[in-house]
Amino acid sequence: MKLLLLTVFTFLFSAATHALGEPAVVISIADQKLALVENGEPVAQFPVSTSKFGVGDRPGSYATPLGFLEIASKIGANAPLGTVFKSRSATREILRPNARGRDPIVTRILWLRGLERRNARAYERAIYIHGTPVERLIGRPASYGCIRMRSRDVAHLFNEVNVGTRIAVFTCHLRDAIARVSDGALQTQLGFASN
Repeated sequence: MKLLLLTVFTFLFSAATHALGEPAVVISIADQKLALVENGEPVAQFPVSTSKFGVGDRPGSYATPLGFLEIASKIGANAPLGTVFKSRSATREILRPNARGRDPIVTRILWLRGLERRNARAYERAIYIHGTPVERLIGRPASYGCIRMRSRDVAHLFNEVNVGTRIAVFTCHLRDAIARVSDGALQTQLGFASN
């Protein structure tokens, strides 16, 4: 039964992202990189920071959830780079990259919703792809569960994706993660087993 569900989900993911030519976002924990993928090919890559507490979806774990998610909400369109967000609302404060002493969410927020049992709490845990002023830490695990990006990178990504765009977060290297999503070869790892 799991294999049947896996096959159906793989087909739906592939159809939704590639048949329509819509972009997908693939994130590699191993490489701390994110790729924007269109028609099975990476069209842009960015360094990111995932959780310094590892992977998972347990409440209070501060871990980055694995598997397939989607963008549930886009917040911050047209805000100046470095705009600070508190409770998903823009404040009047703007921080430059690597501003000292602060680590708020800045620039843009892509709020994620889990599509699998293993990441079902992502939305209620407020897992985002967002900007950070602590850009010197980008490229290594440094977050509290979210996927952090440089302000200019998250602004670019924000403009390329829509609510409903699929997100895939894997522990493997980026090229392998892109191949898994692009050709639908997710094997039994989709949804129930760790990768």
